[in-house]
Amino acid sequence: MPYGVPGIPLISPDAGPIPPVPLQQPQNLFRFGEQTIWSTQFFGGGAALAQTVNRLFTTPIGQVGQGWGVQMTIAETNLKEGGRVPSGVAYDVFGVATSVVGASTPLDVPATILDRAFDTQLLGRELINQQQNGVLSWDFTQTQVDICPVILAGAGGGAFGSVSQNAAGANTGQMNNGNGSIWMYRKHPVALPGNSTFSIILRYGSRAANVGVNGVAVRVTLLGYYKNVIEIG
Repeated sequence: MPYGVPGIPLISPDAGPIPPVPLQQPQNLFRFGEQTIWSTQFFGGGAALAQTVNRLFTTPIGQVGQGWGVQMTIAETNLKEGGRVPSGVAYDVFGVATSVVGASTPLDVPATILDRAFDTQLLGRELINQQQNGVLSWDFTQTQVDICPVILAGAGGGAFGSVSQNAAGANTGQMNNGNGSIWMYRKHPVALPGNSTFSIILRYGSRAANVGVNGVAVRVTLLGYYKNVIEIG
């Protein structure tokens, strides 16, 4: 006799017991994904770097801080709240990247543009100054943990690009430190609970040179996974 007709079960009597059905709907679901979080420090022209301590991920978008003279925009940070992972989700960091870019002005003003190419020997040395003398560390309020020198922080690894010189002796091109690979925390991510407060410290050794005539911005980007709970009941 076929199964599924009125009065006949939809499964064979020999199929075993029917699995129990929960009497209540699930109250929440977990959502996972990948996201980057970034924050940028600005150093004005002529600023002394040696032996300085600079905290990133403390100033949210739309506010002034971390060396900037005007409000930070989405290019400088995507934090909604200083020192907190956006949306309060649990966040596991599997990579840290650092990039350096030159400013068009000595100080950060409304007309400042971050477009200065490291295309001369002098400016190339300024880039290397950041890479070789800067060190990144976690700051968890009561605990500080060193990460690595800037030269190893993801986008580090050296100055890459091309420079050409015309007959007049003017250089054109683009040099930056964006050709490195993700190095830190590939096997053991750093867990940032949703309610934790954190920052990253950018420190410089005693042999760091001063910033050149125009300002320099250093952006640190965290690459990671997030997990949050979606309430449905």
